[in-house]
Amino acid sequence: MNERAGSWLPKLQEVGERLAEEWVSARRPQPSGGDVPQPHELRASDADRERIAQVLQDAHADGRLMLDELEERLGVLYSARTLGELAELTTDLLPPDQQPLNLDGRPVSAIFKQEKRGGRWVVPAELAVTAMFGTTKLDFRDAILQNRRIIINATLVFGGLEIHVPEGLEVIRVAKDKTVRLTKQPTEPGAPVVEVRTTNFAGEVKVKEPPRRKRRR
Repeated sequence: MNERAGSWLPKLQEVGERLAEEWVSARRPQPSGGDVPQPHELRASDADRERIAQVLQDAHADGRLMLDELEERLGVLYSARTLGELAELTTDLLPPDQQPLNLDGRPVSAIFKQEKRGGRWVVPAELAVTAMFGTTKLDFRDAILQNRRIIINATLVFGGLEIHVPEGLEVIRVAKDKTVRLTKQPTEPGAPVVEVRTTNFAGEVKVKEPPRRKRRR
């Protein structure tokens, strides 16, 4: 064999990702034409504006933005209404995985590797996740939920899905018409729910919760 050991792995990952994309597309429901806003259409908060402002100020401090550019972008920043308008202000300042806002609602696939989505990201109402001989990590601790009930369609083949949640977010798993609550800590009535629908072969779903707060006596 002329190929070096391990040189086949990127090719196998590429084939696996293509198959996963085709599988997800086949299972994805057709758009219903509802009025749920897209991630870039969601209203921005003051906290989101401050995140962007910090990136702009850091870029000015190290010379990536001139003073007039900083002032121009800050003007746009404080008049912006949507997350999409904010996200455009930093696209040329940081690589994609370091952006202060992540509006990527595409499926998450981990084929012979680990993939993570976290930080300040918009979780779409329905998200497809694939893990084949790999692990997908979803961190909801600083996320913006597009809906009160998030549905994750997870395809796990000798792979894992790891979910990090903040207080007050419930996670349930639905498989073969059986529903299991994965979060241990209690939640308030009407709390947001993440529903994980799994199609798996030797796959595993783990939920990481924050430490329990000690009650004062």
